[in-house]
Parts: sequence; structure tokens; C-alpha cells
Amino acid sequence: MDLFDLSSLRHENAPLAVRMRPESLDEYVGQEHILGEGKLLRRAITQDILRSIILYGPPGVGKTTLGYVISQTTKGVFVNVSATTTGAAELKKLASEARDRRAFHGKRTILFVDEIQRLNKGQQDVLLPAVEQGDLVLIGATTENPYFEVNAALLSRSQIYQLQPLTAQELMTVAKNALRHPKGLGELKCTVTEEALEHLVRIANGDARVLLNNLEFAVLTTLPNADEVRIVDLPAAEEAAQAQRVRYDKSGDNHYDVISAFIKSLRGSDPDAALYWYARMVYAGEDPRFVVRRLLVHAAEDVGMADPNALLMAQAAGFALEWLGMPEARIPIAQAILYIATAPKSNSVVIAVDTALTTVEKWGAEPVPVHLRDSHYAGAAKLGHGKGYKYPHDYPHHYVAQDYLPDNMKDFKAYEPSDQGREKIIKERLEYFRKR
Repeated sequence: MDLFDLSSLRHENAPLAVRMRPESLDEYVGQEHILGEGKLLRRAITQDILRSIILYGPPGVGKTTLGYVISQTTKGVFVNVSATTTGAAELKKLASEARDRRAFHGKRTILFVDEIQRLNKGQQDVLLPAVEQGDLVLIGATTENPYFEVNAALLSRSQIYQLQPLTAQELMTVAKNALRHPKGLGELKCTVTEEALEHLVRIANGDARVLLNNLEFAVLTTLPNADEVRIVDLPAAEEAAQAQRVRYDKSGDNHYDVISAFIKSLRGSDPDAALYWYARMVYAGEDPRFVVRRLLVHAAEDVGMADPNALLMAQAAGFALEWLGMPEARIPIAQAILYIATAPKSNSVVIAVDTALTTVEKWGAEPVPVHLRDSHYAGAAKLGHGKGYKYPHDYPHHYVAQDYLPDNMKDFKAYEPSDQGREKIIKERLEYFRKR
């Protein structure tokens, strides 16, 4: 079925999500940040002066729907293809036809490519000259981050619009429209309780297609009562839509967004948020070793010397994972997450090592002071190596003041302890040593 074929949209056997596809911007629900009154994209569509764009967002947020609305608005020739069934030969033919149409008839061609990320590099390159010369206005729709999946050359000639999951209020509007509209469920005698609608909206997780499919299923599978009315209550809605959808692509941008939120929650000392993002990864089947590796890094990076035991907790979580496996290891991993999230925070280790590395890069390899050189090999004593070195354990408090840096770097300082956790004690001790 061609989703841009009006007859198929109005077919009574078409899914509710297809039948309810809006035909104008006034019927379109959501994406106010790019389609609200006065917004650039809305003006470009209504004035029919659209340039090449990439529509990027999760499923069911209106990418294909927006393409359909544009097809109903433009005076140009609108062509719809799917990247899953289109080859380079067909794209070349479309580009050639668009060039002739512009040259001989003065009409522009708008090409909508659904799932554009599925076009390989060669297929995308076929479109480039036509887009660059203005023969084609490209509308690409993708669920994947276009910066990962679309050629840089095409991106540079297109505007990227990110579509967001629909809010609960927007989904409620979509559902109520479907219940009262004749091309939706309006001709059926049905009543859906507020609790049932709220459940369907929550389960949809921002996806209007899932909402409409579940709503239709709930209504059609509910038997009419004595008054020939189908009453969809909460149990019926729960039965029709049981599983919460969690979007998570382990190789795409959603993977990086979730791990970023996880890391920032650890750094921000929010154990509840850290566990939530961890649960998202577990639910989606993320490799638990990946999670533990992040814990090891951030135990040192964000907790560091404020509580050195955080690194040991992360290491113990990794040990437990190797010995226990999942799902049992979820518990020690969660314990490490809670420990790191609630521990005092300091990034002094990161600053210290980066300062040292930068200094070495800048100053190069300075000679090792004579008294610090190795004196154990044959002939070292004759060279004076080790002469003047003071053994700290021979002195009170196992400390003696002496220089450990090259002569021209006596003022170098890499490590500056914070006043957080255990590092506060380290700071006091180090200040005493440095004063000596």
C-alpha cells in the first residue's frame, strides 16, 4: 500500500493510524517547536518554497505524516520512494526526470525518501547532483541520527529537523480525534474511559502509531453491551496494550544518549536517576560489561581520591559479573552504581594527570636529578647516581623534605586535592609537606 495514495488512506480496512493521517498542517498534532505558527518550516510548507530537509526522530512521531501533508500542499510534482525497495538505477531515473521536468516545464520535483538511512553511500551519491543543482527537493525521513547515517555532502545541502516523541497531552488529542472522526472510530458506538485512555497513552511512549493501533485493537475486540455500545475500560486497555515500549538502539545515537544520561546522573550524585538509566540499558539488552567499564572510568574520574573505595567497588562489580553472570550480577552492579552516585565527588585525578601530560608535551624530557637516579647497577656509584638521596623512613613521620622534580620545574604542581571526602585529609597532609 502506498501511504501517499489517497484512496488507500480512505480504505475502510486500512489501519486506524493510516486512516487518521492528517491532510493539512491544521490537522497535524505535535512538533510545535518546528511547525508552530510563525515557525520557518511551517512558512516554507504553506508558501510552497520548501528546500531539502532531513526529518529525524523515533517511530510514530509524524515524519511520514509530514511528508504526506507536504504532498497535499505543494504545487510541484511529489514523488515518494522507500529506501528499502529503491536502487541506484531508479534514483538515477528519478533525478533525470526531475531535471527534464524543471528544464522543459518549469516544475520542481519533491522527492520523499522514507528510511533514508538505508540508502548506501553510492545510492545517496546518486541524489547529490540533482539536489545540488536544484532539480530535486529532497525530504529524507530517518529514525537514526542523520549525522551517523547520511552522507556529509547531502547533510550540508539540507536542513535537519529533529522530531520529538509526542507528549501525553498530544497523544490524548490524537486518541480523542480518532474516537470522534468518521474516518476513524467515530461511526462505531464506543466509549473509552479516561483511565483506559491514560493507560494507552502511557504505553505508547510518545508514538502515535502505537497508540492508534492499540486503541483500535481495544475497541474492536470489546464486545458491545445490551445497548450496542462498546465500553473500553482499564482492564480492556491493559489487555490490548500490555508491553511498555523502550526505544534503544545499541549502535545508534539513542545508545549514546542513554549512557550519557547514566554517566551524568552518577556525576550529579543522583542514585535514582542512575539506576533508572541502568535499568533502561538492562531492559534493552545492553552488554553489562559496557556498563561496568563506564563505572570503572567514572569511579576514578568523578569520585577519585575523595573516596578511593569507589574504584574498588566498580572493580568488584566487574568481578561479580564474570563469576556470576546476569541476572544475578545486576545486584552488585547496582550496588556499585549506588556507591559511586552517593560518594563525595572530585575530578582532581583527571586534572592532575592531564596537567602532567600537558607539561611533558610542552617541556619534553628533563634530566632526572642525580640523587633520584638508580644506584643499584654496576658502575652507578662511580657516576654519582643516588648520591645525596634521603630515605624517608629514616626520618620522623617517615618524611623528609627533598626535591623530586628536575631543577627547572621546582614550582610544578599537578595535583590539587579538593575539600571533599577523604581528599580533605589528603589536602591538609599535602599542604604540610609542601610548606616543608
